[in-house]
Amino acid sequence: MESIRVGLVADPAAPTVIARRLTDLRPLDGRNAWNVTVLSEPFTTGSEDVDAAVGRLQDHARRQDWDLVIGLTELPLHDSEGRHLLVEADPERQAAVLSLPALGGFRMHSRARRAVRSLLTGMADPSTQEEHQVALSRLRGRWRLLSGMVLANRPWLLVPGLKSALVAALATSAVATVNSTVWLLASSMSWWRLVVATVASVALVVGWLVIDGELWDRPDDDSPSARERSRLYNASTLLTLTVGVLICYVALYIVNLAWAYFILDPDLVGSSLNAPVGPGDLFVLAWFVASAATVGGGLGSGLESDESIRAAAYSKREQDRRERLARDRSADS
Repeated sequence: MESIRVGLVADPAAPTVIARRLTDLRPLDGRNAWNVTVLSEPFTTGSEDVDAAVGRLQDHARRQDWDLVIGLTELPLHDSEGRHLLVEADPERQAAVLSLPALGGFRMHSRARRAVRSLLTGMADPSTQEEHQVALSRLRGRWRLLSGMVLANRPWLLVPGLKSALVAALATSAVATVNSTVWLLASSMSWWRLVVATVASVALVVGWLVIDGELWDRPDDDSPSARERSRLYNASTLLTLTVGVLICYVALYIVNLAWAYFILDPDLVGSSLNAPVGPGDLFVLAWFVASAATVGGGLGSGLESDESIRAAAYSKREQDRRERLARDRSADS
């Protein structure tokens, strides 16, 4: 039997990695095999609606001589009513668009595999000619989409991007840990003040990164869809930065604690505070120092222009996509 030529057009980076793992897809019903080809190309939905995106996929299919084509994008899709979509399929044009973040943040590869297989099976069936949409629920679907967007941002990659801030924070904490005034302040802090200090320090660093990196997205116009897209982009950016800064905070706390246990003599600290000092007091000291050093180190992060920080914002990646598409189109013309 002649195989069906399938094209997967995927955003660069993670979506392309997922697409390349799907080249071995086979139909489960024993029908014609699929010959899958992957094309990595920026896929923008901020400047194009879903219909225009499907039309562009169809153009690729004609040029590449594909029978079926699916676009894999890391951007959210929505319909004319403002509902967020998992997939928009047009079997008549043999094309579909799949929003990877709408699959949720976990088990992305296996979920994408099932979704693409289901789409290909449906579009390969000649009896299926109606347009097909899968919309997410209003509340639960929004949180699922947002979690997928945050994990698509890969917040753990912010840690190398904040390396100079981490170095500054470590230097600050190393000095603060041996300061008797800091010992006195830490011993006077109640647990709820330590919690407030942690939240405030992380929030200050996140706010500074947003302002310094100009990561806040503003809607292109006053339409409800543009405002909703900006809210979604900004929420994912804030959550991504918060997770990344929290990872740095935990790493800083662990280093502080190890340093305090190594360098400080509890008897010496106790004589300075006129009170006995136990292991719990060193935990509190490391906690307090981590919060103070996070603020000091975070302010130094403005000296960096690492791409991993820019990548935390969907709006910045969308801008990069548009610029790359414009360059490619001008080169083709």
